[in-house]
Order: sequence, then C-alpha cells, then structure tokens
Amino acid sequence: MPRPTTKQSLLEAAEKGFKELFGFAEAMSEEERCAEFLFEDRDKNIRDVFVHLYEWHRLLLNFVENNRRGVTAAFLPLPYNWKTYPQMNVEIWKKHQSTSCQTAEQMLKDSHRAVMDLIRSFTDEELFLKKYFPWTGTTSLGSYCISVTSSHYDWALKKLRKQDRLYKENLADKRAKIKQ
Repeated sequence: MPRPTTKQSLLEAAEKGFKELFGFAEAMSEEERCAEFLFEDRDKNIRDVFVHLYEWHRLLLNFVENNRRGVTAAFLPLPYNWKTYPQMNVEIWKKHQSTSCQTAEQMLKDSHRAVMDLIRSFTDEELFLKKYFPWTGTTSLGSYCISVTSSHYDWALKKLRKQDRLYKENLADKRAKIKQ
C-alpha cells in the first residue's frame, strides 16, 4: 500500500494495518501468544510489542494535545531526541514488564481508537501540508500519524510473523526429535 497522502487514505491504512495485526495475533493459539520470542530483540513477547505501540500512540496524543493548548512540546519527551529514541524504547520496555498481555492488548485497542479519533479531527490540509503547524517542524502532522499507525503496525506484524514462523519451525524440530 502506498504511503498515505490524504486523511481518508491515512485512516484506511491505519485501520487495515491494525486489523491485520490483531487478526494475526488472534489467530495464534494462547500458547503461541504467550510464548517468548525465539529471536534476539528488545521486545521479548507480544505484550512488549503491544505496549510499544501503545506508548507511541501516547506520544502522538500528548504531542498534539499539548501543542493545541499552546504548550510547546516536542514529539519525543526530554531527554530523548531522534538520535536517542532507541533508549526511550528500552525504558518503555522496562516500564511495562509487569503489564499483563490482556491489559496491554486493551491499552493498545483504546489508544488506537483515540488516535483514529484524533486523525478524524483534522482536515487533509492540516494533516498533510508540511509546516502547517509550527510545532511539526519541517514535516506534516500526517507523517507523525503514519509513523505511529500504519508504519508501526507493519513493523509489529513483521515481528509476529517472524515469531510465528520460528515457533512453528521449533515445534516441528521438537516433534521430529520425539519421533527419533
């Protein structure tokens, strides 16, 4: 799907990505959903992926809310910037180690709805005209929205697909060893 350039295409891409992500996750068995990822990564399980998406939704929601109220705020909270945001992602991971998978799923569903409502509140021009808002810098608000929705959902779905493939390969290997 091409990168969205209108409000409608952004809403469609975000909703499509979200449905694909949850459709894939819901098709997994409970055992698969709870399993630790079989590849080295910051995110160790589906909960970690869901809270990551949730927290990035919160970044967008807070960024827009603060700036709309006249409180100048950067997208990334201090002390982070675009060079150090991977460290912020590690802090997100640490923050949610006691969050249950069920809670993470509900948080993500709720934040997705809030982001979709936020997107709906803007016009095409407000979303896609670069520098429309002084607080978006040289880019458009739509670029931020794409980053935390459709692009991030694609990233998450790739992780789940990788885990699914490796999980099934690992299971097949175990079954083959048992038969020997």
